[in-house]
Amino acid sequence: MFKVINKIKFSPNKNRMRILSNTKEAIIHFNSSKSKNLKFLLKKRFDWMNKFIDKNDTGLEVGSGAGFAKFFINNKNLKTSDFSSDDHLDFKNVDAQSTNFNDNTFDYVIASNMIHHVPYPIKFFKEINRILKKDGKLIIFDAYCSILLQLVMILMKHEGFDFTINVWDEKNPKSDEEDVWDGNIGVTNLIFDNKDEFNKNLGDIFSIEYEKLTECFIFLNSGGVTSQTFYIPLSDKLLNMLNCIDNFLIKLFPNIFCLGRRIVLKKNDN
Repeated sequence: MFKVINKIKFSPNKNRMRILSNTKEAIIHFNSSKSKNLKFLLKKRFDWMNKFIDKNDTGLEVGSGAGFAKFFINNKNLKTSDFSSDDHLDFKNVDAQSTNFNDNTFDYVIASNMIHHVPYPIKFFKEINRILKKDGKLIIFDAYCSILLQLVMILMKHEGFDFTINVWDEKNPKSDEEDVWDGNIGVTNLIFDNKDEFNKNLGDIFSIEYEKLTECFIFLNSGGVTSQTFYIPLSDKLLNMLNCIDNFLIKLFPNIFCLGRRIVLKKNDN
């Protein structure tokens, strides 16, 4: 992984993710006629997950934010949760690092763009393993900290990244414990890029069942998920063309253009 710089962090009053994010406004925008770009992005971001979910499975989404997963996941037993107390959530004030759910409760757990916000990611993985049933799946979408994403974060002051941390250390936080909007978008690269390290540290509880790199300009031109940014409205035809361009660029130059990663982890029997 090429690094523009090793780390950058923005103070809470400069973090645009914290300043501009608003889940209630995000829901209003999603339900408006102006959200075609966003809906296209979110369909791509969630629809692939359905092939890993059975009709009668019991599921939980952690870090749900505006709760968009329910619009795209076919399984009707999915429950949303977040650290917040927003009315649209099924479970409120849930810390995904330490939940109140019983052991072996869910067939699958979805974590979309939230692991890089978790202060103690290894604690998170162990907790999700605890609440998953036998052969349960942790279905992940998260940032891929390519050159382009690093530059976007630097220019927009939209979260930060730190490649110097020891991601496997469970004692020191990887993001600000007091600020739920703080994030370290380098975390998932540090966890998943080196498969030997992953297997050494998490291989006893999870195995990687599926992985794919995805997203570039369809994200940058989406208008933002929980915070509004500039975008150019496009037709379905142009959005599909843009997605094809994304796939081509990511296949050739993933470390330059890729912005997202899909991962499915299967719970190992201990």
